[in-house]
Amino acid sequence: MPEMVINGERKASVSGQTLEVINPATGEVFTTIPRGTAEDVNLAVKAARQALSGAWGQLTAVERGRLLLKLSQKILSCAEELAQLEAQDTGKAITTARNDIQVLARYFEFYAGGADKIHGETIPFLNEYAVQVIREPLGVTAHILPWNYPAQTFGRSVSAALAMGNAAVVKPAEDACLSIIRIAELALEVGFPAGALNVVTGLGEEVGASLSAHEDINFISFTGSGEVGALIQAAAAKNAVKCVLELGGKSAHVVFDDVNLAIAPKMIARGIIANTGQTCTAGSRVLIQRGIFDRFVALLAEEFKQAQVGSQEMDLSCGPVVNQAQFNRVNKYIEMGKAEGLKVAAEGTIHPDVSEKGFFVKPTLFVADKHDSQLLQDEIFGPVLVAVPFDTEEEGIQLANATQYGLMGAVWTENGGRQQRVARAMQAGQIYINGFGAGGGVELPFGGMKRSGHGREKGFVALEEMSTTKTIIHYYGKAD
Repeated sequence: MPEMVINGERKASVSGQTLEVINPATGEVFTTIPRGTAEDVNLAVKAARQALSGAWGQLTAVERGRLLLKLSQKILSCAEELAQLEAQDTGKAITTARNDIQVLARYFEFYAGGADKIHGETIPFLNEYAVQVIREPLGVTAHILPWNYPAQTFGRSVSAALAMGNAAVVKPAEDACLSIIRIAELALEVGFPAGALNVVTGLGEEVGASLSAHEDINFISFTGSGEVGALIQAAAAKNAVKCVLELGGKSAHVVFDDVNLAIAPKMIARGIIANTGQTCTAGSRVLIQRGIFDRFVALLAEEFKQAQVGSQEMDLSCGPVVNQAQFNRVNKYIEMGKAEGLKVAAEGTIHPDVSEKGFFVKPTLFVADKHDSQLLQDEIFGPVLVAVPFDTEEEGIQLANATQYGLMGAVWTENGGRQQRVARAMQAGQIYINGFGAGGGVELPFGGMKRSGHGREKGFVALEEMSTTKTIIHYYGKAD
């Protein structure tokens, strides 16, 4: 049975309780994980604090970077094992899982190189004063991960924290723990000191809540729903703890009539069908200039008709959604769209050989006359795309910004001036021009605006988020 990793040791929960782990493709239990409680959180936080004053805290930045690089290489050597765990746990197609593990390794490689590259500065001040600004780790950092990209999000959040010398306590989603536990075990194998990286599994309302409110935590990174993010931020505020929150999105593609029709429909369809639409940055709205609306929808429809859904090992367009609750949620929105009068332009197919107990959903393309459907406001987190027409550039921008979210977006046009105007006017943390990717590369700062959250991960800015400055003012003048 998988176990938690606390203070360099594999542990069951203090209570001895466990949680069942269900394969999304079959609906059947295939293993269990420890059901941690506040007691386990206390042990993990204590271990992290001791690591900071012990072997981990005594390492130089160069030595930390070398450890991160060793872990990156170890992840690559165990890539297939980790991908199989990720696929079975989340339901994603095995090719998607394999890509996720490659990205995970790249995070540790990138921040291994950055560990000794975040420098301080000196500030010109008064005569006979020397002023230094140095960067220090925040201390014990908490990382509450989602179930859609567990390995990638672990890499995105934890590698930057460790590179800056923090000690981490990680709470993976109860639906997707297995790859995270194994990564923590690999960290021990390559020589990470005890307590530098701890993993506590369990329910959000138990482990997550305890971690968020813990008095000895110095920072919280959370990726998930806005409702839970608000609870975490409120709990952290009582202890004056900084948070980086990534709280989902309703990303829009703004497609103009001079778009490249050979590229855009394929990339837009892939952006919502990939990972079964369970991606915060998924482009779930496509706003199309009226002159090419029917033609572009027809091209999108062909992409959706070709989409096939199957189990992980079938390695089709997408796998099942993660659990029964998500299955019910996505289907509820599909039925809601039909009830609202939206037209179903195309659907994908579910492979006939899948289990009837699996959580399989057909990718669905809707067409709406106006931007007033609930499907255009709520984050469905499934393979559901809604197409809406617009007339002018101003209207396209207005519709793109007409949600509470602001995580990502894309503008599709060959007009260089329009590319810049629209990209700058869209209210989102990342904007693509004639392309689309799930949050961009490891090197690219990432985070949301509006109710998509605040703070930034990825790139060098993450190292700044995971650290704080100390200003040292030295008077060296003559004594009176």
